[in-house]
Amino acid sequence: MRASLRSLQYPWYRKMPDLFETSGAGLSPSDLPHSFEAEQSVLGSILVAPDTLSTALEYIKPEAFYHEQHRELFRLMVRLYTGGNAEKMDVVVILNEAVRLGIFENSAEGKRYLTALADSVPSADNIDSYCRILAEKYCARSLATVAQELLKDIRSGTETAQDLLDSAEQRIYDIRQGRDVRGLVPIKDVVVDTYLHLGDISGPDREKYLGAKTGFSQLDAVTGGMTNSDLVILAARPGMGKTSFALNLATNVTRRSGRTVAVYSLEMSMEQLVSRMLSTEALVDSHKLRTGRLDSKEWARIAQSADVLSGMNIFLSETTGITVSQMKAQLRRVKNLGMVVIDYLQLMDAPLKSENRVLVISDITRNLKLMAKELNVPVLLLSQLNRGVESRTDKRPMMSDLRESGSIEQDADIIMFLYNDYYYYKEKSESPNITECIVAKNRHGETATIKLVWDGQYTRFSSPEQSEAPPE
Repeated sequence: MRASLRSLQYPWYRKMPDLFETSGAGLSPSDLPHSFEAEQSVLGSILVAPDTLSTALEYIKPEAFYHEQHRELFRLMVRLYTGGNAEKMDVVVILNEAVRLGIFENSAEGKRYLTALADSVPSADNIDSYCRILAEKYCARSLATVAQELLKDIRSGTETAQDLLDSAEQRIYDIRQGRDVRGLVPIKDVVVDTYLHLGDISGPDREKYLGAKTGFSQLDAVTGGMTNSDLVILAARPGMGKTSFALNLATNVTRRSGRTVAVYSLEMSMEQLVSRMLSTEALVDSHKLRTGRLDSKEWARIAQSADVLSGMNIFLSETTGITVSQMKAQLRRVKNLGMVVIDYLQLMDAPLKSENRVLVISDITRNLKLMAKELNVPVLLLSQLNRGVESRTDKRPMMSDLRESGSIEQDADIIMFLYNDYYYYKEKSESPNITECIVAKNRHGETATIKLVWDGQYTRFSSPEQSEAPPE
């Protein structure tokens, strides 16, 4: 049967581009890793048992098929399946559509080929094994493509060795993450991914695919949590507690999601950060932690909280002047990454050398947004505000107050400000411990002002309904 299937190939099967023809690598299309039999077995399994397509989609995309006709047949099957016509996916329906789309030259040839596919399947129950073979071959072909491109870059001599290393690491990371390196992608392929994502967020494990919860219910209701690929700006004047709020978010996210949070502190040392986190977790006065004057009960709470913090998936860095590319190289190696916190924007460095600081900051925020999208995690970026806030009667921040703003407003998906009325008007303010979290921009929904309770003694924020009294 295998010989008869191969005899039914069409001439345009062999019109695959020779990726290595100009590179001198000496490889022809037939040398590229692929498995004709595994591709046939996957398609035949779907013809015999259409429900197996859902299993196939867990492992492969249309690009995993080396032969163009197989690729187009799989796309057709996916379109019928996601279009709610799974029960109609028999040989006749697929044949008619395949002839209409030009996958087969005529009905007679198409019928022979589809019948042969169905007859050649050893067992449709083994479709996961067939798909693993396809995924393995596709990964190897992707590596071959990257190798060819790197060879061309090396021969051109226009890039430094460091640039080539960064490029190689980036491309291999994309392959590891299952991203397509071809460039433009047909919308029909994106529809499949969207369909699968909708199934994920509607299923029993929906919390795994939704935005990470911040621990502040009102904030989650407005923003939907810390959504993957979002660049979130948190800005405030000094003394408003933006570092403490960011640390609260970091511990809440990792506690609720179990995923890893990376915190880059470009101003404070790692010991200072952990001291704040211990104060928040143990409910011990932060001033006592700085002076070391603790009683026995406080030491016990510190020891217990230190054990809790040690078990959290939080990584810290105090590297100053770090660039986005250096940060990205480190984060690619972090397993199960869930969020990145950067404190703060104005202390970051950029390859762009210019006396115009606005251009430099714009370059940084643009690359941070690309990093969030590439790593598919939320990036919480802290920022300073201009001193112009101090000269206004109403000192609540606005987006125009972002220091060296440039493209910050455009690149950010969410912009939040912290404002405490008591900080400026101690005599008039009736709520010294109330801080406003002003969501000034929200690409996913409405804007709002959320009330938070600030407990400076323990460097922590909480929702009004969640505010707790210190332990006795």
